[in-house]
Amino acid sequence: MKKTTRTKGKIQMSRYFQNLENGEKVAIVMDISMPASFPKRLQGRTGIVEEKRGKYYVVKIMEDKKEKKFLISPIHLKKIKNV
Repeated sequence: MKKTTRTKGKIQMSRYFQNLENGEKVAIVMDISMPASFPKRLQGRTGIVEEKRGKYYVVKIMEDKKEKKFLISPIHLKKIKNV
């Protein structure tokens, strides 16, 4: 993964301080300027926000027919709009 020249080393503050609600669908998109606290195999997956713990969110993901929960920073989460 690579960032464009203008955005290298920068953190999007709007994504860092975004507020997500319980039950909201999110995509896991790793931001390479911040260290990720979750496995790389989750890159590109979608999940459902279950709750907020401190500054992290608990995201529920289906993996191999099992429901798993991960603590993920909001900078690595992207809202999915329902159409």
